[in-house]
Amino acid sequence: MSDGVEELSQIRRFLKERLQRDYTTFRGHDTERENIRQLLQRTAEMAESNSLLLIGPRGVGKTTLINAVLTDLLNNADFIQNTLVIHLNGYLHTDDKLALKSITVQMQLENACDGKVFGSFAENLAFLLECLKAGNKRSKSVVFILEEFDLFCAHHNQTLLYNLFDVSQSAQAPVCILGITCRLDVIELLEKRVKSRFSHRQIFLFPNADDFSVYVKLFEALLKIPNERELKKHAERVASLKLLQSDQLTFHRSHYDPGKYKFTKRSTERWNNHIDALLQHANVRQALQSLFDYNVSEAGLKIFIYRLVAQLQNRPGKTQVTSEQVTQLISSYNSDTKVEILCGLSILEMCLIISMKHHSEIYDRDPFNFEIIYARFNKFAKLSTGMQNIERGVVLKAFEHLRNLELILPIMSCASKVQKEFEMHKLALTYGQIHQAVQRYQVLPTEVAQWSQSSLI
Repeated sequence: MSDGVEELSQIRRFLKERLQRDYTTFRGHDTERENIRQLLQRTAEMAESNSLLLIGPRGVGKTTLINAVLTDLLNNADFIQNTLVIHLNGYLHTDDKLALKSITVQMQLENACDGKVFGSFAENLAFLLECLKAGNKRSKSVVFILEEFDLFCAHHNQTLLYNLFDVSQSAQAPVCILGITCRLDVIELLEKRVKSRFSHRQIFLFPNADDFSVYVKLFEALLKIPNERELKKHAERVASLKLLQSDQLTFHRSHYDPGKYKFTKRSTERWNNHIDALLQHANVRQALQSLFDYNVSEAGLKIFIYRLVAQLQNRPGKTQVTSEQVTQLISSYNSDTKVEILCGLSILEMCLIISMKHHSEIYDRDPFNFEIIYARFNKFAKLSTGMQNIERGVVLKAFEHLRNLELILPIMSCASKVQKEFEMHKLALTYGQIHQAVQRYQVLPTEVAQWSQSSLI
């Protein structure tokens, strides 16, 4: 019994760690991967300067692709010996001074710059690159990886980008500039002088939204445990990462280490056979199809699988991933948060929402104020058996609560001196959301549900 508990605990830890901290395993996009690899290789071996923008939506794997290419180049001795990799991030390096300081630290040239006064950013950068030259040998190649590239475009005069692209166009030192961004219009953000120095080489990375079978295979690969040979191979790869300088690849320190996990052949086969059986269920494939339609990215699938693995427990019925867990979890993706909020309202607040719905239907979504809605609600309340004798102040309080929940939005500025009863609002809900909430509201009186279907009282 204790062996089974330990096996499950180890499987859960392994899957969680791999889903969270595997920064170098990239699947698909072989053409793009090869183009980036050749670009970096030419910079290292032929001292060729290049610049490139990698563009794609968030979660598609742009950073992972770069990390995977750098890991592929670990076998290239010339690349390891003659190349420095500098990582900059637009969220961290919010101005050029911070970026230059980080470049100096990652090049390990703090002592060389200590006490020196530079007249300009370009002079400082040129000095750093000059320090990489040794005697009559050629200069070391430098790969600059700029995460959130579009944020660097907001820096004053785009000095950092101008000088980096200027170096790539001149013969000062071999540099390769890789910009990573999710903005398709990033070229338009560049100043004219910066744009003229950029090579205009762009690679677009989009998820494969056409082949559902590839998505199912990815789900299977992320949930299965690799065999002993694959684990050993990956452990050797991680060990080679640790041989690099600490600043050469910033992801290796937190990368997961598969070498510390030992699975028996029997436990591996049992778990993998269970995953094969799970994928045979029609409702599991249907749930995955729903997830595929909702979010096709690998990052979204990893989050989904992580939530599945987190549910595993050492209790009967919880030791394996079941089809019921998959379908139940996918249903949470389909739920509308605004419908959930509506289902938590009081009956009075629900009546006000229905009054707003009828007003919007009749007057083609014209704005409304409290007095308009109160008059419409009052007509219904007089004929209702359960909504009579509600004080006006109570209704106004319910109206303000709907505003605080942002189910209705004011269309005037807060500075306007208008009494709150007469301030105009618009409905921030669709008719479908209101209808769905009425259907799901468990204790809604029948007369209110019927009134929601027709504005006639």
